[in-house]
Amino acid sequence: MKKFILVIITLLLVVGCDSVMNNPTKRVETFLNKYQIMDEEVLSQLDDTLNNDNTLNDNQKNEYRDLMKKQYQNLTYTIKEEEVDGNNATVKVEIEVYDFNKAMMEADDYLVENQNEFLDDEGNVDNEKFMDYKIEQMKNTNDKVKYTIEFTLTKEDSSWKLDDVDEATRQKIHGIYNYE
Repeated sequence: MKKFILVIITLLLVVGCDSVMNNPTKRVETFLNKYQIMDEEVLSQLDDTLNNDNTLNDNQKNEYRDLMKKQYQNLTYTIKEEEVDGNNATVKVEIEVYDFNKAMMEADDYLVENQNEFLDDEGNVDNEKFMDYKIEQMKNTNDKVKYTIEFTLTKEDSSWKLDDVDEATRQKIHGIYNYE
C-alpha cells in the first residue's frame, strides 16, 4: 500500500511540475538558463560552430570558446511581457550581455588607423595577428549592452514549444549583434 501511495504522489508531482513548466514564459526561461548553466547542448552547438570556422586557428578557437562561456555565465535577463493568442505566444525579454560587438568594431577601426601593426613580411594584413588583437579586445571588455528579444512559441499537443530563434537573436545572446 505504501508503494502504491508513493507511486501516486510521484505521478502527481511529475504531472503537476510539468503543467507548471508548460507555459511560454517558463519555456523561454528554460532556454536562456541553458546558456547560463552552459548546458551540454549549448556548448555542443558552440563547438560545432567553431569547428566549422576557417578564419580562426586552434588557439583562437579556444580563446573564443572561453569568451562565449564567460558571456553565457554572465547573461542576465528580465521577462518583460507574455502574450498568448490561442496556440501562439510571444514572450518579450530584455537581456544584458557583454558588448563584444563594440569591442570588435573598435578593433576594426584600430586596424584601419594602424594597419602597419598587422602587416606580414609581404606587406599584407596578417589576419591571424589581427584576430589575436580582436579577441584580446573582446576579452578586455567590461561594457555591457541590453537588447529586447521577442521569442515566439507555438502550442503543439498541449505543450508550448519555442520556435527556432533567428540569427539576430543568436547574435544578441552572444553580444555580437551589430546595433549601429
